[in-house]
Amino acid sequence: MDSISPNIFVKDIKETINFYKQLGFNVVATVPEQGDLVWAMMTCGNVTFLFQTFESLGNDLPMISRQSGGSLLLYIQTTEIRKFFDQIKDNVKVVKELEKTFYSATEFSIEDNNGYLLTFAEDEK
Repeated sequence: MDSISPNIFVKDIKETINFYKQLGFNVVATVPEQGDLVWAMMTCGNVTFLFQTFESLGNDLPMISRQSGGSLLLYIQTTEIRKFFDQIKDNVKVVKELEKTFYSATEFSIEDNNGYLLTFAEDEK
């Protein structure tokens, strides 16, 4: 295996794109390319997220919950975490402020516009 790219189900692709752009992500591809989007791929460094609307699922994959958020935490390794935190903290819902963990990582957590939890971490020396 080489990588993992979570496909995250959301209600509004455009709103999600705008939120993740604040975090430094860029749109790589969308379906369709214009108009009412049902899917988007966004990247930031080596991190890739896929976003898809619940509506686009139709009756496929009935085991996927049709609710926003969930029991999922996306753990994202980054650099210059303190600078990044200062850049975004006033524009996002901070769930957990910057802190040094018992395993020597500096972390903070935010909730995205869909109710998903994102934890950013750096192994500061």
